Amino acid sequence: MSEDSDGVTTAGRIESIHIKGFRSLADVKLDNMPNPMVLLGANGSGKSNVLRFFEMLTEIYHGRLAPFILRHGGADDQLLGGQRQTKQIDTIVWFRTGLGANKLSFTLTPASEDRLAVASEEFRSTTHDGRDDESYSASSGNESTIYKFYHLSKSDWRLKAATDFLRDCSHYQFHDTSGDSPIQKRWDVEDNHRLLSHGGNLAPVLLRLMEMDLPRYRLICAHIRRMMPEFDDFEIEVNYGKTLLRWRPQSTNKTMGAHLTSDGTLRCFCLVTLLNLPNDMLPRVMLLDEPELGLHPFAISLVSHMVKSLAQRRQVIVATQSPHFVDAFNLNEIVVLNMRNGRTEANRLSEDEFGHWLEEYTTGELWRKNVLGGYP
Repeated sequence: MSEDSDGVTTAGRIESIHIKGFRSLADVKLDNMPNPMVLLGANGSGKSNVLRFFEMLTEIYHGRLAPFILRHGGADDQLLGGQRQTKQIDTIVWFRTGLGANKLSFTLTPASEDRLAVASEEFRSTTHDGRDDESYSASSGNESTIYKFYHLSKSDWRLKAATDFLRDCSHYQFHDTSGDSPIQKRWDVEDNHRLLSHGGNLAPVLLRLMEMDLPRYRLICAHIRRMMPEFDDFEIEVNYGKTLLRWRPQSTNKTMGAHLTSDGTLRCFCLVTLLNLPNDMLPRVMLLDEPELGLHPFAISLVSHMVKSLAQRRQVIVATQSPHFVDAFNLNEIVVLNMRNGRTEANRLSEDEFGHWLEEYTTGELWRKNVLGGYP
């Protein structure tokens, strides 16, 4: 993997993770995580629970565990089978930053008012040459004490690098395109640093690219035309510091607002923009939840190849159940999830075991035939 300034190694990456007790993840360990990593499974197999855990990890190191738990149903809903069955969530994360290898472990336990508290946590770092080992441990706090220590002192550069990395993991799900969704509303023109998880600030992000990175903006438009030949260009409406997403078809001079645009087309706009942003507008770890939703099979294939390309620059974790999407990925990039007695099982695919099937079938066809497992 590249070590240059654009590479995943320099940006950092999560290498392995062990999760016990979070939702359906009774005891799930993902070692030597591939990049990209595609989580493949039927509805209810636990794909979204894996992504939600990574999202929770980020919120913990933003100091926002309490609102995250409240937003997602309370502590009882996060524990496998509820508090009567599971008393705590235990996690170990191995990850790498530009300063070396890191190991983070923590335990979450129920607290008052249906919250989870950080009962204990430990951080350990090692430099690239395996020397100068440092550690930090703490216990009992409503929020991460490691986060608080970093936030107050900012004196330990390795802890700072590790905490910055854990805080820079973003979850994207462009499912809500209803009339009340953020993408349908006017948005602050200055909110253009990154595309938000729901895509609501797509208009200011596109406007920034028009003004500051025109070749990239034109590339995004060209990719959209491959999926939607009727598309000509965007016309971002700006009034009193607010932007509104509009686009122009090739067959008419009339521009179309988001309210006149199909759900699949809006998701296409968000996905293609996200997957082609410059490095300074991307998080270090990206979580994509069912990016195929509402897209034509040809568009799904194009998006999957964009994900493959993006994975050369950033770590990407995708949850999907689309045969067309997984066709673009190697067997060793896929983790198949199955639900057994209310518990998620994660199975890595082996070229030795399944490789001979690819002489006659694509990866997606093997998924449809249930050769790879994980099918209803």
